[in-house]
Amino acid sequence: MQGNFETLPNLLPAIASAISIIPTSTLQLLFVDHSNRGVPWAYFNDPFSSVALRCGPLLTEFTSPVPLSDTAVNHLIHLPHLRTWRVEGPPPRYSASPLPHVFPPLIKFTLAQGAACGWLSLLRCLEHGDSSTHSTTPLSKVKESLECLKVEELDLLGPTIDVSFAVTIKIFRNLAHLDVGAFCYEKGRGRCIFKLKNNDVVALAMALAQLESLLLGYPCFENTCATTVACLLPISVYCVKLRKLEIHFNTTNIVGDLRNSSGDPRFQELLLLPRCPLSCLEVFQIPLTLDEPGFGIVVNWMVNIFPSLKSCEGVEDIWFDISDRITILQAMRIPPGASLAGGAFDFPFI
Repeated sequence: MQGNFETLPNLLPAIASAISIIPTSTLQLLFVDHSNRGVPWAYFNDPFSSVALRCGPLLTEFTSPVPLSDTAVNHLIHLPHLRTWRVEGPPPRYSASPLPHVFPPLIKFTLAQGAACGWLSLLRCLEHGDSSTHSTTPLSKVKESLECLKVEELDLLGPTIDVSFAVTIKIFRNLAHLDVGAFCYEKGRGRCIFKLKNNDVVALAMALAQLESLLLGYPCFENTCATTVACLLPISVYCVKLRKLEIHFNTTNIVGDLRNSSGDPRFQELLLLPRCPLSCLEVFQIPLTLDEPGFGIVVNWMVNIFPSLKSCEGVEDIWFDISDRITILQAMRIPPGASLAGGAFDFPFI
């Protein structure tokens, strides 16, 4: 189902009535364009809940901006061939009924506005509840099948991108795309929401080795996060397919952090391993202050960490300067396959 609904009040009952009688028992795909913000989607809760409840086992996609009843959502959870699902709002309340025994083998799962906190909590409960003592859990299938998890907007009061968030995500080891679309200062949220430490990021990268894109919210200007550039090399090594990266990292002492890391034997060992083909590092609002020698150190090591890097995309002008110098360095680099370990490019003019 695709199209635009008129939103004149006198048409809403007729539209709702038409939706309610759509034959869906053999439906394979239901898609409603959710880009039109002017449509009062909540008005269609009952009609679309009725549609969902009448969908049968042939359904493979349910993408809708309409919040559904608990009964309708619970019905969709039990459909055996559902592969693509966008949910709006929190999950069903299971306080008075048992948790679902199965979860569909989704390939793409999108948590829309107001959905993230409740659904992530449910996933943790399903994975680590009493059923986890058995050979299979309710999430056994989706843990193997899920390739794309998208969080369109983190809830205003939570969750933050923290250890609890990462622990939940790590169970989906075949994820190729993790996209958390969150601004730290969006809609009255006056704080940095990125609470991971370097070790947490490393553990996430090791668990999700199939990642091609890792977008952990838009990096903000606070520069208070506990992550540093030291977490970037493990990401590059453990996620060798990675082509898109967006992550907070603290630049207050970026030169010192790089120097300290380069003296770590584990860091040097990682530099001998293949790294990802990332060409653009998304830094968004991350601030950066460098003197001239600092430019050379940062540029050299960014290319060491990401050998295919072409640019660092941020709002501050200094990132454009970094990108220009990366271009110069890449043009002068040694042939592919030669070692980049130890800061091989110490050109005085960079």
